[in-house]
Amino acid sequence: MTKMTKILFSQLNLTPKIEEAIDRMGFDFATPIQSEAIPLIRSGADVIARSQTGTGKTIAFAIPAIEKVDTSEGKTTIQVLILCPTRELVQQATEEIRKLARFRADIHPVEIYGGAAIDKQCIRLRSANIVVGTPGRVMDHMRRKNIRLSNLKMIVLDEADEMLSMGFKEDIETILTDTPADRQTVLFSATMSRAILTLTNEFQKDPQLIDINKSQATITDIEQSYIEVPRGRKKDALGMLLQHHQPNRAIIFCNTKKMVDELTEFLSCFDFKTESIHSDIKQAQRTAVMQGFKQGKTALLIASDIAARGIDVNDVDFVINYDIPTSTEYYIHRIGRTGRAGKSGRSVTLCSGRREVNTMRGIASEIKAQITPMSLSSLSDIQKANGSKAISAMEKTLQVEIQTSFLEMVDQLAEKGYSLKNIAAAAMQLQFAKVALPAIVTPIEPWELEAIAPVKKRADNSKVSSASYEAVLIDIGRTHHVAAKHIVGAITERTDLVGSDIGKIDILPGQTIVNIPTGYSEEFLEAMAGCKICGRPVNTVKLANTSKNRKSALGSIINSHDGKKNNRTQGASLNKKESYRSCG
Repeated sequence: MTKMTKILFSQLNLTPKIEEAIDRMGFDFATPIQSEAIPLIRSGADVIARSQTGTGKTIAFAIPAIEKVDTSEGKTTIQVLILCPTRELVQQATEEIRKLARFRADIHPVEIYGGAAIDKQCIRLRSANIVVGTPGRVMDHMRRKNIRLSNLKMIVLDEADEMLSMGFKEDIETILTDTPADRQTVLFSATMSRAILTLTNEFQKDPQLIDINKSQATITDIEQSYIEVPRGRKKDALGMLLQHHQPNRAIIFCNTKKMVDELTEFLSCFDFKTESIHSDIKQAQRTAVMQGFKQGKTALLIASDIAARGIDVNDVDFVINYDIPTSTEYYIHRIGRTGRAGKSGRSVTLCSGRREVNTMRGIASEIKAQITPMSLSSLSDIQKANGSKAISAMEKTLQVEIQTSFLEMVDQLAEKGYSLKNIAAAAMQLQFAKVALPAIVTPIEPWELEAIAPVKKRADNSKVSSASYEAVLIDIGRTHHVAAKHIVGAITERTDLVGSDIGKIDILPGQTIVNIPTGYSEEFLEAMAGCKICGRPVNTVKLANTSKNRKSALGSIINSHDGKKNNRTQGASLNKKESYRSCG
């Protein structure tokens, strides 16, 4: 396994012009993938590099690609082809190549991707010696005879696993088949799936493997944490988190385009400079959004996973997972947007429900990292922290010479009878009102956080918990020959609750009332959808009645179940109901 060693770029024997470009970019040390891949690719060998996004792999293949181009030829031809899964990655890779080749006027990289004018790409391709493109658009230009690969010396497959998962397998195979047999093939992938191995077996010659351990990749300088929040309160929790820390630049990840749009609208109502990016947004707008984010005009970027693959900004303060990522690979990719270029970073994941907390613990175990629980700040904490920032800003201003005109304004106000204290307070209110006292979202109260606390146990395994219970109704009861053990068995099979988590179970003639931990009902109802108990399909609904009104709730259910009985009979039924405690 590759070891983490710090190697200076000056130790890699780069050409003087590229070394000067690297120095201009502000890089001193090569990342592990760069220090291993650059010499190996320069040797001419076919290479398979397993490395996560955010490890610096673009520079790892871009430097040898630039050096591979032979500019002594009389006619410019395409000598290097780089395939990427998305247009954002195409733009990112091309931008890096231009930076590295800034002192090489003879290097002409051209990016090609869908959503851009194809006629302009045709014109630029005539002078290209390096082409960076998506497989679909490369195939399109090949059919139009705009791209000829007869002189190709190197082909790079960037994020090959992602390209295959997006359905580019046939395009990639067609492109590789149409390239010279003696070309060098370099493949970068986060995973080594069967499809990747099939591709390497068919199109690479004795490939050399570079394997960067995922626990080393991107996450060593990132402080990772999660916050458990009540169900249905994620948006408010996110608003409180942002208002407390006020990051200069943060990326918020969602699993769906719909949630990206919802969250953008929500945060915009609270004075956050927010933009969104996902696949339904037109390319021109996506480009403008990314430029604004890189230039610091936008503080918050809300993104879906695929659209965010081209985000390459070195000073992202926070990565926030609003939705739990759908895989460990996506988690690593997301948090890799921060902690770049030797800087520290921070990631926070919002978890709603015990299942999401367990998912985060599983991710932490898989990547062998510490993802620590983090408390949500209170409203007073937020106002105190933001007030401290305002005071700090004032102190910096007071330490420099204040312009005479402002001092004269203070004198004029003092002559009108205003105290210096009130003048200063008014000036701070004018300048820092939104900072010290932001337009706060609906705050999450301490009792809501206590309600989601996990159930604790005494030494004798009996339950002790400050968590309250809420009631759900299942439409199966005594007349269906159901017992408490059947209810407990069905619940523990379909949800992540265990028997000791379940409170009192009241089995009535036609229904059963079950007490479950407060804040869990939405997840519970979703898990119980389509459930069968004792072979009978059942429906589960939440009861609005609180535990204080439990007796009236039971009475109303019995009334609705047997409307023909008189009140006296109903009272008797209530007294004779079966009442059970679940066994752990």
